[in-house]
Amino acid sequence: MNVDVSYLAAFLVGLLGGVHCVGMCGGIVGALSFGLPADRRQPAHIWPYLLAYNLARITSYTLAGVLLGGISALTLRWIAINQLQQYLLLFAGIVMVLLGLYIGGWWRALLRVEQAGAVVWRRIEPVGRRFMPVRNLRQAFMLGLVWGWLPCGLVYSVLIWAVASGDALQGGLLLLSFGLGTLPNLLAMGLFASALQRGLRWPWVRWLAGGLIVGFGLLEIGRFAGVIHF
Repeated sequence: MNVDVSYLAAFLVGLLGGVHCVGMCGGIVGALSFGLPADRRQPAHIWPYLLAYNLARITSYTLAGVLLGGISALTLRWIAINQLQQYLLLFAGIVMVLLGLYIGGWWRALLRVEQAGAVVWRRIEPVGRRFMPVRNLRQAFMLGLVWGWLPCGLVYSVLIWAVASGDALQGGLLLLSFGLGTLPNLLAMGLFASALQRGLRWPWVRWLAGGLIVGFGLLEIGRFAGVIHF
């Protein structure tokens, strides 16, 4: 998968992963929105807060992608294994298949990954409490930065792409693309949470999203198979 297609794929994973986002982040969005003063909860006034939460969240994703992509780049320079990056791409493809199965509701293996990330989240989450309840845009942005580190199988899968990219800039752009893909669903949750949740509960929506993401993973695995000729 070339770089441009990878960015598109990461964007679509974020967009189609809205099924998963409702479960993971719907409650957070609702809590943040209802924690605002009553006069700021109306659609005309809540937009700046929703944007602040989500742009900060995407900033955290991008920083994580830059960090892991940069670490991968340094590792590839120090370790003289020519095919290491290709094996990382294979691993990324496998994780994408698991992610699609997870979103489609066919197999829940990635729940264990999220549970492992919960160990880190327990240390970070108290930081976010310092900015609640939200009273201004600065607090909203700072809370969004913390929210970006919430354990999430979707995010972890794209972080594996960032590692496989072997480049800090590409890693950051992959996570930025993914984060922008999540933006429509999470903004909509803040405004129309109940209606959106009803739509995303339809089985065929989960199956379509899961199937497409499995397809992206199989493409990555196919690319690896072509490189090593089997």
